[in-house]
Amino acid sequence: MGSHQHEPWLLENGNPKVLTREMRHGRTAHSKSSNSLRKKSDQTLVSKVPCATLRNVLLNLQEVILGTKLSILIPAIPAAIVAEYCGFGRPWVFVLSLLGLTPLAERVSFITEQVAFYTGPTVGGLLNATCGNVTELIIAIFALSSNKIAVVKYSLLGSILSNLLLVLGTSLLCGGIANVRLEQKYDRRQGDVNSLMLLLALLCYLLPMLFKYSAASAALTVDPSLHLSRASSIVMLIAYVVYIIFQLWTHRQLFEAEDEDEDDNNGSDDEQAVIGLWSGIAWLIGMTVFIALLSEYVVDTIEDASDSWGLSVSFLSIILLPIVGNAAEHAGAIIFAFKNKLDISLGVALGSATQIAMFVVPLCVIVAWTMGIKMDLNFNILETGSVALAIIVTSFTLQGGTSHYMKGLILLLCYIVIGACFFVERTPLNQGDVTNVMPNGVLSA
Repeated sequence: MGSHQHEPWLLENGNPKVLTREMRHGRTAHSKSSNSLRKKSDQTLVSKVPCATLRNVLLNLQEVILGTKLSILIPAIPAAIVAEYCGFGRPWVFVLSLLGLTPLAERVSFITEQVAFYTGPTVGGLLNATCGNVTELIIAIFALSSNKIAVVKYSLLGSILSNLLLVLGTSLLCGGIANVRLEQKYDRRQGDVNSLMLLLALLCYLLPMLFKYSAASAALTVDPSLHLSRASSIVMLIAYVVYIIFQLWTHRQLFEAEDEDEDDNNGSDDEQAVIGLWSGIAWLIGMTVFIALLSEYVVDTIEDASDSWGLSVSFLSIILLPIVGNAAEHAGAIIFAFKNKLDISLGVALGSATQIAMFVVPLCVIVAWTMGIKMDLNFNILETGSVALAIIVTSFTLQGGTSHYMKGLILLLCYIVIGACFFVERTPLNQGDVTNVMPNGVLSA
């Protein structure tokens, strides 16, 4: 008798539903990164429950709620809801909502991979590409509905900066120190593709900004810049669709995560699904609802937190939101860098940055267009310049195909300097018209 009984909803043709070697070779760096924060659940006690239905429900709860090292942060979710409805201080609601979003983002990645057991690696890859940055997308949509266009732009640009400089820099630094006597190598072909995508995104961000400064009066370029931004967003979304085809079909080998060490540790056993297909879909919907709720709290309370702490909204949006929102994914990238698996770390950092720059940002412009909100791709000089330098420095860093801790240190120091810049900046947040969020005197003409 095996040590683990499989419930009917985990069976396929009488056998446990497993992730075969072929499916494993289709896994992306994101799913591998999220695995590093998961932990095995002890099902001894739950398996003794006589009622099959109740046992299945408890097993689901145990795997989803307790199957992560971030489960200690899950109580922040109900705490944020209670704080909101009981009228606690708005900064407390902001902090609790951010903490609650951290395990939710990691659990969405876990559930997406569970659904991929039943849909296959290609559909699973599409789900991962769509849900990988669902937190940022939902926060952006709620900010758009509140006409807080500056918060949308700040938070998305902050995600790009944190992935390129903070996550990648910390990964290269920690990996270089942990493997100081080893030459750390990685496949630069994946980095080249992502760098090209990021440079295309940068071009689409630069042109609307340069377009405004090229005219005698900035007011004369508002509508043309908006039309240019919408056209560029459509081009970026088309490019991202082609990128997904490139990643999941024609050149999948460039983006596959390596499994050699995992095979050595686990033997030849295939991984098994721990929740059923429909259970996974139900959990995915439920998690999305809670992410939407906490995202609404974050958007509603960010200005109150800014006033209470004496920090600018730009600093909270560009620095704090991305760090907390993607903490699980970032930690996974750093853990794999310690294990000298830089391809996975690069896949996480560059993949997330590319997804934000080429998918989430233009999608927000299109969504704002359908909502009648005038959001363009002009992120202003300071923000656009920071992203441009981050992309250029990262591209130079990854040219050689080898790494050491000095490269990571430089990227991390770049992020610290940019963070200090936004810490001292005091840009007023105008909810009605984001074009007013400009350097002093630019729009005085």
